[in-house]
Amino acid sequence: MRRSSILRTGGIILLTIGAVAAVGALVVRDQMSRHQRNLFSPVALKRFAALGYVSGLPASIDLVQVLRDFVAWEPNSILRKRATQILARKERQLSADRLSAGIAG
Repeated sequence: MRRSSILRTGGIILLTIGAVAAVGALVVRDQMSRHQRNLFSPVALKRFAALGYVSGLPASIDLVQVLRDFVAWEPNSILRKRATQILARKERQLSADRLSAGIAG
């Protein structure tokens, strides 16, 4: 009898931990999608979410310029490094697009 009550208690605890983790993940996901365009927000989490959004956009001259401004402005070194990586990728994409347009044209 004692063993079954221990197993039941353990199961309830694991279920509770799983539910709390799932709710936490949903809250973070909701916050990130809600604030994904706040690149110059005073809140670091909003800027992080905005970088995720920007990284999925197609490369453009305007986007590259905004990312350059962001890298120059960003006070957080981790976010600045991430933005630098995204910027380099977007610049490579723009160069490749220009090359293929020049070859095709």
